[in-house]
Amino acid sequence: MNLEARKIEFIKEFLKLQSQEAIVRLEQLLKQERKRSSKPGLTPISTEELNRRIDQSESDFSSKRYKSSNELLKKYE
Repeated sequence: MNLEARKIEFIKEFLKLQSQEAIVRLEQLLKQERKRSSKPGLTPISTEELNRRIDQSESDFSSKRYKSSNELLKKYE
């Protein structure tokens, strides 16, 4: 079933609801989803980008271009 058909089916089921509580919960869920999807900069990265970052991290580690957790903690104490 494609997205449009799923939306239509959801609306049909929503219109059949008689429970005020169920409608309130669905409204809250919709508000949460809108907030989550409207946050800028939170787009998933591609597999290629993830692999590029992993390769860079491994290269940095091999070249000893990193800081230990103790070094980082000292910075913020």
